[in-house]
Amino acid sequence: MAENTVAFTFADGVARVTLARPDVRNAFNANVIAELHALFERIAAADDVRVVVLAGEGKVFCGGADVGWMRESLDLSFEANAIDAERMSDMFRAIDNCPRPVIARIQGAALGGGAGLAAACDIAIAADDAVFGFTEVKLGILPAVISPFVLAKIGASHARALFLTGERFDAARAMRIGLVHEVVPADTLDAAVDRCIGEIGNAGPYAVSAAKLLIRRVLDATYQERRAITTRAIADQRISPEGQEGLRAFLERRKASFHQ
Repeated sequence: MAENTVAFTFADGVARVTLARPDVRNAFNANVIAELHALFERIAAADDVRVVVLAGEGKVFCGGADVGWMRESLDLSFEANAIDAERMSDMFRAIDNCPRPVIARIQGAALGGGAGLAAACDIAIAADDAVFGFTEVKLGILPAVISPFVLAKIGASHARALFLTGERFDAARAMRIGLVHEVVPADTLDAAVDRCIGEIGNAGPYAVSAAKLLIRRVLDATYQERRAITTRAIADQRISPEGQEGLRAFLERRKASFHQ
């Protein structure tokens, strides 16, 4: 019977996805990857989810790859290793592509694939004593699967410094390079996440999803494509029921119906 590695709860529009292997620092293995991928596909199809919180149970957010899983990879062929990596890549893509905003709640450490999770989330909030690192080269391997998500978040310059050294770095540096967006005292981490949830809850849910999609489409487009994408996006939203309600509420100095 497969190990249950990820916990899921849902209430008041908030989906909470929690890595549930605290005894091994919430490390990745094949079960974690499969469960995370499946959960984010379910969330993507759910109309009642407003925001997702990705967290780790216990003292550590995610310590990277499971030692036993890494040991098993020693005996895999090139083809089997490639399939294994493809499954992990698809899992990160499911998080990155989630139509709802995803908040990473980071405590303790986010190393290797754990730092990749921080990069794949839209908003990352970290405790001030959290430690980060793209530590793969210390093991003679590469931060390959996570690299598209990390490069999009921190850029090539910081990736060169951190991928090549494999050094660990603190939350303050993680915020300076854009890997995380807010650093708070550890005992206020949940309050900071709740504040962010509240901000999202006071925005139009379709507007939030459309804004997330817009970012990806604009980044991938030429100028002429961007012009068409952006003008159509704002026109569509302005004439939508949500856009009409939001603008009328603002002009009439009242609370919009979609505010929580």
